[in-house]
Amino acid sequence: MSDEEVIKRRLLIDGDGTGDDRRINVLIKTFTKWCNSTDTTEDDQPTFNRMLGQLAQCEFAVVKSDYLSKMMKQEKKNYEKVSAEYDLAIIQTKKQIEESKEKLVLAKKIRKNRMEYDVLAKIISQQPDRRKTTEKLEVLKKDLNELGNTRRQLEAKMEMRKNEFSVLMRSIQELQNKLDDFMDEEVDGGGVKDVEMVDVAE
Repeated sequence: MSDEEVIKRRLLIDGDGTGDDRRINVLIKTFTKWCNSTDTTEDDQPTFNRMLGQLAQCEFAVVKSDYLSKMMKQEKKNYEKVSAEYDLAIIQTKKQIEESKEKLVLAKKIRKNRMEYDVLAKIISQQPDRRKTTEKLEVLKKDLNELGNTRRQLEAKMEMRKNEFSVLMRSIQELQNKLDDFMDEEVDGGGVKDVEMVDVAE
């Protein structure tokens, strides 16, 4: 028998290290000695009682080992259950972490949009409101219309003055022509001398 097999057998017999294998060996030796003994019944009674005590200890060890085995199996089931719960909790935690990352990205985006909105709102608040702008625009349109009317009136008046000036210039030209003709006739007839010429156009 190899050393490994011996160790395995010893672990099976005395798994907890409480000396069960030694107790069984002592019981077997005592039982063998008791069977081979030629003593009377009265002399064998202490040995018999001692064997009963040893047997009770062995039975107690077996019951104890059985309870320990059942307890260890139950603990193993409990550990497996706890391990499964931890695995599930880890999966859920990873999922929550991923969701939190997505929420963080969304929150950053919302914050950026809010900051841009605040900047735009500040710029817009510095500008005049639409009602005042519309009122100013109406006033400007009214002023522009009045200026247009004034311009048209001035242009009409200027056109009238130009026409009057043209008529005046034609009259002056006709007078100048008549005066020239008259002066030519007088000069030719010798009746008028040293007459100063006046430039009517001036």
